Amino acid sequence: MAKTAVLFTGQGAQSVGMGRDVAEASSAARAIYLRASEMLGYDLGAICFKGPVGRLEQTDIQQPAIFTTSVAIWEAMRGERGLGHSPAAMAGLSLGEYTALYAAGSVSFEDALRLVKRRGELMQMAAEAAPSGMVSIMGLEAVQVEELCREASSAGVIRPANYNCPGQIVVSGIQDACEAMVGLVEAAGGRAMPLKVAGAFHSPLMQPAATGLAAVLAEVRFEPPRMPVISNVNCEPHRNGDTIRTWLTEQLTQPVRWQASMERLIREGVEQFVEIGPGRVLTGLLKKIARKAAITNISTTADVARLALGPAVERLQPSI
Repeated sequence: MAKTAVLFTGQGAQSVGMGRDVAEASSAARAIYLRASEMLGYDLGAICFKGPVGRLEQTDIQQPAIFTTSVAIWEAMRGERGLGHSPAAMAGLSLGEYTALYAAGSVSFEDALRLVKRRGELMQMAAEAAPSGMVSIMGLEAVQVEELCREASSAGVIRPANYNCPGQIVVSGIQDACEAMVGLVEAAGGRAMPLKVAGAFHSPLMQPAATGLAAVLAEVRFEPPRMPVISNVNCEPHRNGDTIRTWLTEQLTQPVRWQASMERLIREGVEQFVEIGPGRVLTGLLKKIARKAAITNISTTADVARLALGPAVERLQPSI
């Protein structure tokens, strides 16, 4: 029987209108948006459904918005299909790791939302402390990008931030170093695209945010996940509250190893994937990591209605 892994969307997948049709069709999804709005003190659903886009793209709004939308889709899917089985594993890209931990029963919705809200605020503050950014690099190998980062570091801090898939790596750093990196990448025959983000996420420049987040994580109760949830920083499954707190803190300053995480799941026997959340970013990345891997994207009411995970799915072997 095919093993299935569920993947949750990360920051940057937002769009005005996300989750609206799911909330209109599912009482479970509507309830999630209402709970989030009550906790946050503003109408998060209205921002997701109607914008304005400028507010939705703010880091401190964007993170709760994507987390809540992903949870709403997950709950709508569970209500529609009444999932009677457990996926073999879960993973989430950056912010999506919090959604995966929620879906795996490790943390309550309220605690997870408080965490992503505070995470977004801390990351925004760290970004404002120093002009910085991120650059997506395509067409070069990882060793080439790492070498170019060393060259560009003469202009300031710059590091790989996301190992997304073959031929696509995102770097983070001081603005001057990011600008230097663009020229170096083009001279090496690659393509460089500066990203519209607030700052240098997943880099040492996020250390103030990591310090603040560690204090918040220390106050949250985490249960062992009901199924393996793969950590972004080391591709290992979370086991208890200690690993969760440590690895989520490290995630802010260390690169996201998404390609290696997916490759591990495939080695462990996962044959099909389900992406949950706005957009199709993870679907696109997986097709570049493993072209033959089967993946279903769930982001709309129509997607929820079409989903058929089938009968019970085997868990991954204990070695994961």
